[in-house]
Amino acid sequence: MTSWLAAHRRACSGTLARLLRAPLASLFNIAVIGTALALPLGFYVVLASLQGLARDYSPQPQLSLFLAPEASAAEARAIGERLKARSGISASRFVPRAAALETLKARTGLDDIIAGLPGNPLPDAWVVTAAGADAATLDGLRGEFRQWPKVAEVHVDSDWARRLDQLLGLGRHAVLLLATALAFALVAVTFNTIRLQILTQRDEIEVAKLIGATDGWIRRPFLYFGAITGTAGGAAAWLMVWAVLALFNDRLQPLAALYGLPLQLAHLDAGDSLTLLVFAAALGWFGAWLSVRRHLGAYNPR
Repeated sequence: MTSWLAAHRRACSGTLARLLRAPLASLFNIAVIGTALALPLGFYVVLASLQGLARDYSPQPQLSLFLAPEASAAEARAIGERLKARSGISASRFVPRAAALETLKARTGLDDIIAGLPGNPLPDAWVVTAAGADAATLDGLRGEFRQWPKVAEVHVDSDWARRLDQLLGLGRHAVLLLATALAFALVAVTFNTIRLQILTQRDEIEVAKLIGATDGWIRRPFLYFGAITGTAGGAAAWLMVWAVLALFNDRLQPLAALYGLPLQLAHLDAGDSLTLLVFAAALGWFGAWLSVRRHLGAYNPR
């Protein structure tokens, strides 16, 4: 066990020394990997921040139950009692037709036109606040309320919920597709880098095989190179996104002041940051493993 750990320690330190001997090439390689990871990471951070903002500041969904013109005051009260007893409703408010007409006058400024009407065309209504915000719940309540006696029409503001769900779903799919495409690009970069290293160390590899080195011993430094480069690329992506968010949040403050909302894009937490580094290291290792498996077998001692 001790010799196995020592072999891995030597392979890791040797890989780090190789990276430091060519700092410019290493930095360019890390920058390419970091840029490839920063694009989907930035979209993920923005999507997560917007999702949290929408969840915290979206208005509560409401349903408007318009009563039939012939509905009496007693029947309107009976509907109110039925709403109070119904689960899934957080609040309900009765809006008499006279109050609705006054509100219409105040909002439209069409007092003269409304005064010329032969009567009040607006019905009594109950405004119901649903406990659930998903579109399926709202549609279910609308279907039920339409069956109640003296309820002529039910309007529900579930369109915003549907739009929000669709937009967030589309954003998640876009981030997933972009991350998949750029993950293949990262593997390809690592694959090509390891291939070039194998070509430049061809003589060393053949000599090592002649003196009895196993494929695992020869393969180990290349795998460490891929994992270390991938981890460094992940750290570079983290720093790129952090810098962009810091700059972008400063520009968001005037807009946040106009709308009275805390428009602040949050960076990755500790768990997501660790996941990013592990994912980047795994991609780098996988690219190196593919390259070593493809090209190392071609070199056999003669």
